[in-house]
Order: sequence, then C-alpha cells, then structure tokens
Amino acid sequence: MKKILILGASSDIGQVLTQNYLNKNYNVIAHCNKNPIKFKKIKHKNLKVFNFDLKKIVSFEKFVNKNKIFNDIDTFISLTGYLKILSYEKTSVKEIYDHINVNYLSNYLITKRVINFMKKKGYGRIVYASSIGTKFGGSNNSFIYSLSKFMNEFYPRPYRNLTKNNILINTLQIGLTDTKLNKIDKNKNMKNRIKLIPLGRMANIDEVVYYIDFLASNKNTLIANETINISGGE
Repeated sequence: MKKILILGASSDIGQVLTQNYLNKNYNVIAHCNKNPIKFKKIKHKNLKVFNFDLKKIVSFEKFVNKNKIFNDIDTFISLTGYLKILSYEKTSVKEIYDHINVNYLSNYLITKRVINFMKKKGYGRIVYASSIGTKFGGSNNSFIYSLSKFMNEFYPRPYRNLTKNNILINTLQIGLTDTKLNKIDKNKNMKNRIKLIPLGRMANIDEVVYYIDFLASNKNTLIANETINISGGE
C-alpha cells in the first residue's frame, strides 16, 4: 500500500488531494502548518495528521530526522505556500527567512529524509508546487514569495542521478487557481488578473490535482527533472 506525504495539505488543493488518495485507500500523512481542524471532518484509518510551523526550521529539522512517520515514504508532494503581502522595500530579513524556510527549506529537509528509503525500494515520486509568479518575478508585493518558490524549480537538478533508481522528481509552476483565496467576489483586481491568462480563466482545483496526481503516480514513467507550467498559457 502506498505511503504518501503531503506538506501543506490544509490548502484547498491539499484537502482535495488528500481525500483523493484516501479514496484509493493509500496511507496519507498530511501536514498542517498550524491548525489541523480542517481534517477533523475526514475520518479515515489511513490518515495521519501532524501540525508544525515550518518557519521554525531548526526545530523542524530535528523533528524530521527523528520521527518514524517519515520512514518508507513512496511519494512526497509539497504544497507549502507562505505568502505575506509586503512591498520589497518594507520586507524585513526575518520575513525573507520565513518565506524561504516554509517554501523551500522544509522541502529540502523532507527530500533528504525520504530519498534513502526511495533508493532502497527502487521507486519514488516527488512533486514540488512552484508558482507562475516565478516566471515573471512576482509583483513588488510578492517578490520574496516568488523568489522562495523559484528555489523549488532547481530541486530536480541535483537529483538527476536518481532517475536511474526510478525516482522521478518534478516541479509544477501552478497558475492562478480558483481557490477560496482567489474568489472573484472577494478581490476587485481578480477580473483584470484573469484577462492576462491566454485561456481566459483560472484553473479549477480538480485540474491542478489531476496533474499533481499524474506526476506523483506510477502512471508517470518518463517525466523527470522538469519544471512544468500549468497556467492556461501564461
């Protein structure tokens, strides 16, 4: 039975993805940054939920290295997405580190931990969620976020040699998605933002889950070490 770890599972995409894997009767370890209340409605014997503030990266490193729940992971999916809206000029060094700790270093620590088990099995799938913002550098208010997510697009490169072990690692540049955060009626600028998308609409959650699920499954037998754009043409 597959054992899947989802970092940032409390996001809208993460919740759908978690339920998708539980429906397939997989073992799922779901991470929440602070409050696991979103998973209280999901009752399943194969679900384990842990909460950890990933900004506390030194403590997280100790937690990852010592905790047995990270043993024998078949699939690691990272959906971490810390974003604090601040102009570049007003962003403190602490905020820069917070973004990098959550959006990049947490993935680094997990990847180091699970790779050895994957090598022994001769199988592994890893998918990192990046952002369309990395393609354009983000706005003045989200530059640090885009920078921290861009780091994930370099991840597959140092692990290219693991492809021969059937460990396939990829990053998705995810475009604007119809999550609660991006509901049109809550954001006056959203209609103008959508006009910039050649397809003329946001992605829906099920579409994004489909591409994550494919890359993270044994159906993917060929795609490795790639950054793939799923943004409707941006």
